[in-house]
Amino acid sequence: MICEKNDIEKSLLLDDYGRRINYLRISVTDLCNLRCMYCMPQEGIQKLAHNDIMTLEELEDIAGALVELGIDKIRITGGEPLVRKGIVSLVKKLSQYDGLRDIAMTTNGLLLSQYAKELKAAGLKRVNISLDTLNPEKYEKITRGGSLESVLEGIKEAQRVGLGPIKLNTVLIGGFNDDEIEKFVELTVDNKIDVRFIELMPIGQASDWSLEKFIPSNSVVRKIPGLERIESEDISSPAEYYRLPGALGKVGLINPITCKFCENCNRIRLTSDGKLKLCLHSDREIDLAESQRRGDDIKSIILKEIKNKPKEHNLEDGEYIKRDMFKIGG
Repeated sequence: MICEKNDIEKSLLLDDYGRRINYLRISVTDLCNLRCMYCMPQEGIQKLAHNDIMTLEELEDIAGALVELGIDKIRITGGEPLVRKGIVSLVKKLSQYDGLRDIAMTTNGLLLSQYAKELKAAGLKRVNISLDTLNPEKYEKITRGGSLESVLEGIKEAQRVGLGPIKLNTVLIGGFNDDEIEKFVELTVDNKIDVRFIELMPIGQASDWSLEKFIPSNSVVRKIPGLERIESEDISSPAEYYRLPGALGKVGLINPITCKFCENCNRIRLTSDGKLKLCLHSDREIDLAESQRRGDDIKSIILKEIKNKPKEHNLEDGEYIKRDMFKIGG
């Protein structure tokens, strides 16, 4: 499907607060090859029934409708997106949509050395890699069995084939990786790698665990006083960026808890079972999969619902969303 270009007036998705929504995150699966403590229960998950997971063709059709309405940036997530059969084919199809200027992926990196070359050839622009520790034993512990060596091999291969700039997403976890902040920042000195420290969010059944381990992202600046604030090229980016003098890469701070960035939020999410989420921290979902299967006008539904995107999320009252992060998409 090649999306037709609309005139500029029709191509803008605007919510009731005047925000242009142009960024779609697509979760292609709720499955993952890791069991990270803040994301997934140790015993694993009760995976969705086969009929509840959207086919790649259904995902393509909904993504195509959204691109026609003004989405120009897509990020593919999971679970772990590289465990989804046909993922390279999906990237290739999406990359052909007229009007789509950026297609990226968030991955844990375990399978990246195997897929990086194919993904680049299919049209993927860049990758974000989730990495919470540089210590092999700690990595195996937090992921409940993962191999840090495999992730590092994936990073090297992504660099080799040109999937960049590479961003490492590091969730700050008190008592676990706050002693590694300096090591992560050092990675940005001689490498074109951005390290983004993300505040631990209370989501789903891991919310209590997350609250116990929470530390604010400004602890990074306190530990590394040499960091200098730089302006972000993208005002809709959730990250505040810093750089060490002369460093090739940047350090980002993402503060969903201590400093909300809702004012410039430009994103929506499509879950692997076809639910449209207008806000990560809201339980409200629109069932686009069911509407699509009934033959409803998907575009009209989206245009109507986008007006209901919340002004901001509210985590202060302790009412956290019920869906786990792996079911939503990272």
